[in-house]
Amino acid sequence: MKRQLKAVLTATFATLISLPALAQADAGRFGGWHDGWGWGGMMFGGFMMIAFWGTIIVLIVLAVRWLGSGSAQSRAGSASGGTALDILAERFARGEIDKAEFEERKRSLSE
Repeated sequence: MKRQLKAVLTATFATLISLPALAQADAGRFGGWHDGWGWGGMMFGGFMMIAFWGTIIVLIVLAVRWLGSGSAQSRAGSASGGTALDILAERFARGEIDKAEFEERKRSLSE
């Protein structure tokens, strides 16, 4: 048991010691990351970042407009027309209906 534990600890130690050497960049390449893309890769990356965030913003705006379209129409209808009782009061104020009809319809609306 001690022999196996010693072997595992030795292998772990050897692996951890070699990690900094593996992280070093290759000196023969441009920074070890770009594979010779140079400035073209940087411009393409900037364009892709703008396209990515632009797409995200457009999708959010479309989702908000789609989700809010039903409530916006109902708000517009209630703002222009009001409730049924408000419409009835306006008709009574304009003289389109008499007091008896106003009271009757008001009673039926409140039921």
